[in-house]
Amino acid sequence: MTLFRFFLTICLSLLASLNAQAHESRPAFLKLNEIEAGQFEARWKQPILSGRRLKLDAVYPDSCTVKETERTLGRGLLTIDSVVSCPLTDGQIRIAGLERTITTAFVEISYLNGETRQDLLQPASPFLDLSTASGVKTASYLWIGVEHIIFGWDHLLFVLGLVLLVERRQIIGVATSFTLAHSITLALAALGLITVPIRPVEILIALSIVLLAVEIMRKFNGELGLSARRPYLIGFVIGLIHGCGFASALSDIGLPVGTELWALLLFNVGVELGQFFVIALFVLVLFALGKILLERRRLAEIAVTYMIGGIAMYWFIDRMKDYLV
Repeated sequence: MTLFRFFLTICLSLLASLNAQAHESRPAFLKLNEIEAGQFEARWKQPILSGRRLKLDAVYPDSCTVKETERTLGRGLLTIDSVVSCPLTDGQIRIAGLERTITTAFVEISYLNGETRQDLLQPASPFLDLSTASGVKTASYLWIGVEHIIFGWDHLLFVLGLVLLVERRQIIGVATSFTLAHSITLALAALGLITVPIRPVEILIALSIVLLAVEIMRKFNGELGLSARRPYLIGFVIGLIHGCGFASALSDIGLPVGTELWALLLFNVGVELGQFFVIALFVLVLFALGKILLERRRLAEIAVTYMIGGIAMYWFIDRMKDYLV
């Protein structure tokens, strides 16, 4: 199988995976507040993806008794309030099902004596040992940012589209302007300065990728659209929209108190590193195809563009259906 056929097979496989949704790396948040000795108010918040709940549940040590008091299902968010009776000083808290996802879970426990512990659970280690010292590792927030690009399908498609649309010397600058705008809306929402409705933003994100695919095809046909003439401006504007997508989840779910600024800084560094990795890999693939035969490279670029536009249009229609019924 030639490299060209292998590349097209990957494109078609991605196109067949239309049910894969964007922003799968939105975090969950478990907050426990001790109200009496050995009794905690627990609030478990997890994102809802395209109307479907991830199979995630907070599991406490065997010595604990748990009584659910309220369950609220809103657009993009499931909240479960409970009362947990046990000291929470030994044993493990586990997020069941986290290992089958690409998301993360913040855990914050506030004790009556004034102590607070914060942890960040990931699929590779979905539990925390209550008998050990707490602490969120710095690299964790950095890796979340990398995952946001690599596993966040909408951002991944946008970055691939940028590579096809702009000149090679402009790619890094446009990607950075996208990250800068993404950071602004993310920071404003995470710090509680703005509230963003998630569903309309997801519709705009899908539409922005469709329009990007159209601009790429115009470029292939020799037309110079606005995106090609003002790539930095377009990257910044679309970055504001995409930033609202992740920000809307964070504004609902929240971040552990005291970690907001540091977490956001590392997250955005991770986003930038993830973009550089994706861009470098895609440019190398296109370069290899160009070495084999320039015509095949152009066919591959057209195939990728249709893949980007097709998946984004599917998302747009799927997300609009709630407003059409």
